[in-house]
Amino acid sequence: MSNPIVVIPDYLTECGIEREVFGDKVDIRLICALHEDQILDLVSDAEIVLLFHDISITHLSLSKMDHCKAIVRCGVGYNNVDIAAAGNAGIVVCNVPDYGTEDVADHAMMLLLAVTRKLLPSHEGIRAGAWDSTVVFGTPRLRGKTLGLIGCGRIGAAMALRAKAFGMEVCFYDPHVKAGTDKMLGIKRVWSIEELFEQAQFISIHCWLDNESAHIINRKTLAHLIPGSVLINTARGGCVDEKALLDSLDTGRLAGAGLDVSEVEPVSCKDLRTHPRVVWTPHVAYYSVEGYREMRMKGAEEGKRILSGRKALNPVNLRWLHNPRLPSAIPGVLTN
Repeated sequence: MSNPIVVIPDYLTECGIEREVFGDKVDIRLICALHEDQILDLVSDAEIVLLFHDISITHLSLSKMDHCKAIVRCGVGYNNVDIAAAGNAGIVVCNVPDYGTEDVADHAMMLLLAVTRKLLPSHEGIRAGAWDSTVVFGTPRLRGKTLGLIGCGRIGAAMALRAKAFGMEVCFYDPHVKAGTDKMLGIKRVWSIEELFEQAQFISIHCWLDNESAHIINRKTLAHLIPGSVLINTARGGCVDEKALLDSLDTGRLAGAGLDVSEVEPVSCKDLRTHPRVVWTPHVAYYSVEGYREMRMKGAEEGKRILSGRKALNPVNLRWLHNPRLPSAIPGVLTN
C-alpha cells in the first residue's frame, strides 16, 4: 500500500522539518510554485496540502484535489485560500495561529520606535557624512501617549503588553474578542474605528484580512486621526487603502508609517515605496529562527494529526464545511 501524499505547493525548497514530523510514513512533494496554475496537474493525489503564502488556492486547484482531506495554511492568515469553496468540497482548512506572536509584536514595536525616533534619517545622514542632531527634532516621548490597536487577538495583546512596558496607554477596537479582554490586559476598549483614531497618537494593525477589514484604513477613517499620528501595519496590506495613506502622509495628518506589508507585494506604488517618512520591511515580521521552525512544525503536526484521524486543532472553515472527507478530523463530529 502506497504512502499518503503531502504536497507543499509553494515557498519551501526543502522539507527537512516536515520530514521530522511525518517520518517515512508519507511521501512529501515539493512543487515550488509561484502561481496557482503551476500546481493544477500536481495535486490530484494529495491528501494533505501544506500551504504557505506565495500562491492562492481557489476553485481552480480545489476542483483537482480529488483526494484532499485538509489544507493547512502554515501561518496565521488564510486569505489566500477560498475557505468557502474548500468547505463545499468537503476539505477542512486549518491555520497555525500561534507560532509567531512574540515575533510580530516585537517587529511592530520596532517599527513604531524606528518611525518615531527617526532612525533612518539619522542613520542615512551619518552614512552621508553628516552629524545633524536636528534631524530628530519633533520626536515625541512615548510615555503617556496612547497606542490604538486594531485587533486584540494573540498578537494585538502581545503588542499591548509591550506598549504598556514603555509607559503608553493602550486602547483597542475589536468586535470579535470576548468581553473582559480589556480588563484582563489592563487596557481600554472602544467600539468604533473613529473612536479609536480620535484618542490614539499611534495606530497598530493586528487583524486578519476579510471583507470587514479590507481597507479599514481609508479616507473616511483617516479623517478622524489626530494630526501627526503614526500608523504601523504588520498584519495584511489589504487592510490599508494605500492611496488614502499616501495622501495622509503628504498632508502631514500622518507623521509617518511603519509597514511590513503592502496591498501588492513587492510594493507597486513607487511614491509610497520611496516616501521619506515610511519605514519598510519585506513581510518578515513573522520571522525568527525559532518562530520559523515553530510555524513549520505546527503546520506539519496539524497535517499529521488529521491524516491519523484525530481532531484538527485549528480549523477555520467549519461554517462552510459540508460532508467532510475525513469526518474524524472535524471537531464536534462524532464517528464510530
